[in-house]
Amino acid sequence: MSRIQKKEMHSYKGRRLAGWGKVAFALLLIGVLVFGTLEIMVLSGGRTQINGKPEIMVIFGCQVKPWGPSILLQDRLDTALEYLDEHPDMTVVVSGGKGPDEPTSEAQCMFDYLTKYGVDGEKIIMEDESSNTWQNIGNTLELMKSGKLETSGEFLLVSNDFHLTRIKMLWDRAWTGTYSVSTLSAPVSHFPSRVKMFFREPLALVKSFIFDR
Repeated sequence: MSRIQKKEMHSYKGRRLAGWGKVAFALLLIGVLVFGTLEIMVLSGGRTQINGKPEIMVIFGCQVKPWGPSILLQDRLDTALEYLDEHPDMTVVVSGGKGPDEPTSEAQCMFDYLTKYGVDGEKIIMEDESSNTWQNIGNTLELMKSGKLETSGEFLLVSNDFHLTRIKMLWDRAWTGTYSVSTLSAPVSHFPSRVKMFFREPLALVKSFIFDR
């Protein structure tokens, strides 16, 4: 093979590698743009928004530790307690089952915490069978259908700010008929959890959009 032919082959190989590099860069750029769009959706939906006069508060569960609620769950419960101080007549649904690494169900943990700080236990309904957000919502719907939960359709959904966009999306998917949904946004006081959820929640939003039906 002549020197000229070798040079031409080397030049073609270089162009081919450069082409793959451009494709990889384009895919990376698309991925960043998609992730950024999802992150904006998560952040924009993570705020308190009260519509009308909610009658039913639904608190979404989170991990329970051996000593009690995790920091994320405590953030949700403390935010709920602040609202209940001014609206003590609300019915409260605490939703969350028992995971394999949890000492008790999330619903029981939330019940114990709320009653410890003055909420009337007679006004709390426990939904302790769910293991994810989609089941939280579906099981709460079943409580209403069964008559255990009487409501005119005015709900206040309580969770950490990053969680609310996904909750509202799934709630609209699961619930039919006339209802009004308000949201109560809890902070994330644990910084490592804030960083973790910054990356996790956009992916969870996609997963729920595709599979939670």
